[in-house]
Amino acid sequence: MFLTALSEPALAQADFHIGLMTGTVSAAEDSLRGAESLINRYGSAENGGMILHVTYPDQFISEMETTIGQIVGLADDPKMKAIVVSHGIPGTTEGFRRVRERRPDILLFVGEAHEDLNVVASAADLVVNADSFSRGYLIPLAAKEVGAKNFVHISFPRHMSFETLGRRRAIMEEACRDLGLSFYAESAPDPLSDVGVAGAQQFILEKMPVWLKKYGRDTAFLCTNYTHIEPMLTRVIEQGGYVVDLFSPIMGLPGALGIDLSREKGNWPAILKKVERFVVEAGAGGRIGTGAFSYDYTNVVALAEFGKRCIEGKARLESLTDLRACYELHTPGAHWSAIHYVDAGTGLRLKNVVLVNQDIYILGRGYFGITETKVPEKYFRIGAFPRRSDGADAQRR
Repeated sequence: MFLTALSEPALAQADFHIGLMTGTVSAAEDSLRGAESLINRYGSAENGGMILHVTYPDQFISEMETTIGQIVGLADDPKMKAIVVSHGIPGTTEGFRRVRERRPDILLFVGEAHEDLNVVASAADLVVNADSFSRGYLIPLAAKEVGAKNFVHISFPRHMSFETLGRRRAIMEEACRDLGLSFYAESAPDPLSDVGVAGAQQFILEKMPVWLKKYGRDTAFLCTNYTHIEPMLTRVIEQGGYVVDLFSPIMGLPGALGIDLSREKGNWPAILKKVERFVVEAGAGGRIGTGAFSYDYTNVVALAEFGKRCIEGKARLESLTDLRACYELHTPGAHWSAIHYVDAGTGLRLKNVVLVNQDIYILGRGYFGITETKVPEKYFRIGAFPRRSDGADAQRR
């Protein structure tokens, strides 16, 4: 298990506890590894340490009461002072509301909310999501810098109905126009449709050579669904093109290149080094960009660290600088940006909803430096629409 040089021994008897709820190893391995890292660092609450870890059910859509029960159960611990939920699946908001009624002293954090941000923010002290809107500009910028002349966005109607993905696509199209890239959109099967995961992946395997011939090898590709990423990478590595938007070095690349990472599990610098070697040896160096550390893993460890520092009076809940420092503590060498979310319908800035972005690491080249790039303000206004009082806006999303 990877520990930073700043690791400290677990407390003999922790003064307070931090509760974590993550997915299981089969559903959300990276976030679970984050919980394991924290237990190694600060000790398990069952053994006198700080961390109390539970998991939400794999079938969380149909087992919402179980999710709520897991969250509320953490608050039964009298020493509990903060709860971190990785992936704010349905039931998180209700769980937080019940905790708030019983234990208003507990800090409540969400990493990557699945529920409406305005709704989750009404119950949580802090919600952190990936900064899709900044990346709508920064991903085409990175694609251009590594050599792309065209940009192909691959998705399906269900994903395009999501506010974050729909707005990001609109931002990307405008950014490509401004940056001198030709923007194209292609459709792929939804893995939740009748074709299933296997059919969706086979479609990408068969279509990528067609798209590469149509648009050329100097084309960057982006898929909005994780299922499509491995077959897309397989063809890009074989035949050309660029992919610069991966959230983790284990997103699609181990499968596409046949990399065994069992010995490196949890050690992100070692994982990055090995994946980079395979990519370069396959002739794809300089053409694939990723986060050096898993986003899901980092959300867990960084938010727990932030909660600890807030409880100890070493960080302020409203400070983006203090929050960003916790992300960078656990991702040595990587830089992060953090901005407040602005509601698309009202234009209001939500002080307890933060969008974070990790720098892109171009395999075979190094860090790109996107977190130091200021995104022009106009891109944050693209795709926003007035919120209607009759509820029609919810249907549109």
